[in-house]
Amino acid sequence: MQLGFRLIPAALAAGLACVTLCPHLAGQEPTEPNTAAAARELPETPRPQMTPAADAQDLAQRASAAPSLDSGMQSSSSVQTDEQPPPVEKSQHEMAEEQLKQQEKQRVMGVMAAFNTTQNRDAAPLSSGQKFRLFFRSATDPWPFLLTGVVAGIGQAQNSNPEWGQGMEGYAKRFGAGYSDYFIGNFFGNAVLTSALKEDPRYFQKGTGSPMSRFLWAAASTVWCKRDNGTWGPNYANVGGNMIGAAIARVYYPASGRTVGDTITDGLTVTVEGAVGAEVIEFWPDLVRHYRQKQAQKQARAQAQADRNAAEAGQTTVDDKK
Repeated sequence: MQLGFRLIPAALAAGLACVTLCPHLAGQEPTEPNTAAAARELPETPRPQMTPAADAQDLAQRASAAPSLDSGMQSSSSVQTDEQPPPVEKSQHEMAEEQLKQQEKQRVMGVMAAFNTTQNRDAAPLSSGQKFRLFFRSATDPWPFLLTGVVAGIGQAQNSNPEWGQGMEGYAKRFGAGYSDYFIGNFFGNAVLTSALKEDPRYFQKGTGSPMSRFLWAAASTVWCKRDNGTWGPNYANVGGNMIGAAIARVYYPASGRTVGDTITDGLTVTVEGAVGAEVIEFWPDLVRHYRQKQAQKQARAQAQADRNAAEAGQTTVDDKK
């Protein structure tokens, strides 16, 4: 209990102290600095004074230091102009097109068309459109019409297929049948089947080697051909086209010739004729070369004889003067 009585005077003293000090503390409010007023009282930052000439000089320095947009565009455009794109390689179709244009100028004896012939063993393969165009170009050339006219005349003289008779009517029937045989056989053999079977319709000249090897090469061309993928194999298109042409020909030939035997015979005959044509194309450049060599030798001998005659004449003149 003594501890409680001792705490009462202490509590009263603390309360009196609070009563005495609180009004004084309440009257004193904390003061905060007035930022706006302080800012108004601060002096302004001095600004550098520049003359108009100094302003112009400063602008010029900045302009020279920073690259202009136009100069950047010019430099970039000059770089783009100087850098030329790499040359684009020609496609197989474009190379084949150029080779076809050269082949369309080839002729034997200046008359016989040799458009389906190439001396380039690595010639680019033809597309289906190029094969059809090559066929049409060959079929519409004057050469097959001239050859058909000669064959029709021989048939007229031999009175082949007597049902057709003689005279202009008989000759016209023989001519029409002969050209139809050529057109239909080449249409299937050099265009349709070559496109379907991926075979090359051209004859690839050998040009080198022994005469016998070249002879066999040309003879085998009717049954052996190059394919579009670069390999070699049986010439199904040529043999098949000849047989199809002979079979269709039975429609407009006389009834006496509409037999299976005649169809096979005609197809094989056209195949053999193709082999003979290949032989002519293979060895014709050699014949031309041999002829030109003979002509050159003959001219050289004639020129040498003329020189000797002139020398002898000159010597005679000198002797006469003496």
